[in-house]
Amino acid sequence: MRVEPGLPYPLGATWDGAGVNVAVFSAHAEKLELCLFDQKGNRELQRIALPEHTHEVWHGYFPDLFPGQVYGLRAHGPYDPGQGHRFNPAKLLIDPHAKLLMGNLRWHDACFGYRVGSSRQDLSIDRRDSAFVMPKCVISDTAMTWGEDVRPQHSWSNTVIYEAHVKGMTARLDDLPDQLRGTFAGLAHPRVIDHLVKLGVTAIELLPIQAFFDDRYLVEKRLVNYWGYNTIGFFAAAPRYVSPHGGVHEFKRMVRKLHAAGIEVILDVVYNHTAEGNQLGPTLSFRGLDNASYYILGDDPRYYYDTTGCGNTLYLKHPRVLQMVMDSLRYWVEECHVDGFRFDLATALGRERDNFEPSSIFFDTVHQDPVLSRVKLIAEPWDLGPDGYQLGNFPPGWAEWNGAYRDQVRSFWRGDEHLASGLASCLLGSAETFDRRGRKPWASVNFITAHDGFTLADLYAYNERHNEANLEDNRDGHSDNRSWDCGVEGPSDDPEVSHLRARMRRNLISTLLLSQGTPMLLMGDEVGRSQQGNNNAYCQDTDINWLAWDDLDEESLAFCEFVARLVALRHTHERLRIPHFLHGRPVDERFRDVTWLAPSGEELTPEQWDDQDLRSLALMHCTRDGDCLLLLINAAPDDVNFHLPVLDEQQEWHLVMHTDCDTWGGWEERHHSGHVVVTARSLTLLERDPQ
Repeated sequence: MRVEPGLPYPLGATWDGAGVNVAVFSAHAEKLELCLFDQKGNRELQRIALPEHTHEVWHGYFPDLFPGQVYGLRAHGPYDPGQGHRFNPAKLLIDPHAKLLMGNLRWHDACFGYRVGSSRQDLSIDRRDSAFVMPKCVISDTAMTWGEDVRPQHSWSNTVIYEAHVKGMTARLDDLPDQLRGTFAGLAHPRVIDHLVKLGVTAIELLPIQAFFDDRYLVEKRLVNYWGYNTIGFFAAAPRYVSPHGGVHEFKRMVRKLHAAGIEVILDVVYNHTAEGNQLGPTLSFRGLDNASYYILGDDPRYYYDTTGCGNTLYLKHPRVLQMVMDSLRYWVEECHVDGFRFDLATALGRERDNFEPSSIFFDTVHQDPVLSRVKLIAEPWDLGPDGYQLGNFPPGWAEWNGAYRDQVRSFWRGDEHLASGLASCLLGSAETFDRRGRKPWASVNFITAHDGFTLADLYAYNERHNEANLEDNRDGHSDNRSWDCGVEGPSDDPEVSHLRARMRRNLISTLLLSQGTPMLLMGDEVGRSQQGNNNAYCQDTDINWLAWDDLDEESLAFCEFVARLVALRHTHERLRIPHFLHGRPVDERFRDVTWLAPSGEELTPEQWDDQDLRSLALMHCTRDGDCLLLLINAAPDDVNFHLPVLDEQQEWHLVMHTDCDTWGGWEERHHSGHVVVTARSLTLLERDPQ
């Protein structure tokens, strides 16, 4: 095998049309080896030391290597956990910049750098070779002809997000061959795309698709890491989502088809920690390449500084680690045409040890980047470190998952006290949280449900979690669900209970889509998907997490139509997606941009706002030409008579929708000029007829 010096960039194994340049960062290694395997990755054929070492990068050029070659890495250096070093050349390592992986991790004690079971685990090195249980890297030609692919580039104000899972969307799709279910090719199937188009969403946000593997403790219980928040390869797609002959381009073909339908692709990404866990975790990649550089170590370097709850935290202040993350993000945008990212535990990305800094090196680097600063950026605004909840404190240009919106809307509709003002804030984009530094209402990503927690159907079928299938004695998952079983825990054949549950689902989804901000729907909520009361289904690769395509009853289909009509209503009415915050400013001499009314038709007084039992109120917002929407909200257990505001002589209000009906449009065409009775626990939307 011929070896030439090569270049210290780009990092990874890069095919240039004539050969392969290999470059690997390690500040503390003494030698880096490229390990070549047979086509199936079973037999190691050769180990070749990278001949050059430039600026802490080991590199070499191989004229005789081609795409398709299977490989791994080995790093030589000190094994001294007390100093933060855990080099062990017996452990085959994944190239952090690999674009394609093959095979799955097979859990075995050889995966660990220390002798499992020894009395001094952090010091006793394990010299068993791990290659036989490790996934392998594959050199890839990433060039692809994109044809006429055009990014949809929906404005934030027009965005409606659909959070989904690659396998969850496709596992039960009978139109697909078995080998395509659970893959990117399956997600690109016309029936999936048609469903998203008919629903009216503008972006699909995929749970982690970057390479991850099942945790050992789950495998031993015959469970899986279904959600995927355990990344080990930031450039490669998870092998489980690539069909047998899909290769490195299958994801890109999926993106191209979604773009053709006008749907953006947002990736849920995990750059806060890796799958290597704490000091007792496996040696899979970063730990073996340069533990002291890739991770934030504790005051005692044998241990890790962990703000993620997953055992470790990536050290983004190190320039090479930051470079890896930025290169990864640009790869998915530039080469894979991704339209944005949702960052898991994003508070950890902005930490200066114990303190969160909106001007941290990571956020500043993204902000000035000419590529990344132009895509959609969404933060999950918390982690498990000190002062971990940072909602509203991310820099301009970022949107944030608004967990407070979820909690306040759920609590209000459940009938909790002192929640009317919280609901009012939610409906207007949570201005008290986001209206600063020129941020806009779209910065609030509003959601009622997400992958973590109850589905919308379960929210009104269970008071308590039912996570027994996770084999953790029902101790895992949230205990604060703010749910209501409507009088019966679990499934019920009682027509009154079923009708109430359906109405509550319509209330919540209507509140979401009639609020200022960016709405996010959870996969399957539109058809009543249930997780059987499991509010932490992270390890369930079963029907619990899969979308039923051909087993839907009339109620499910009717609710799907209701959701689609609501989304269409949102797209049609600009007043539901105003690009600036509403603060009750006058728009002419008659009315203001937003007005809050009591059922009497008069403006709510401060005393009424302070009433702990305030559960019925109205929101009116108007444009300068007198075009107004009036939302009548009644979370009380009894019907309420709302007196309609009088703005002009001989004016009428036209019924747009209400939630006390099983189907959209299942009501008479009505006009109102005096009052409207709003059924208990329902809402009604009216529009002012132009004069």
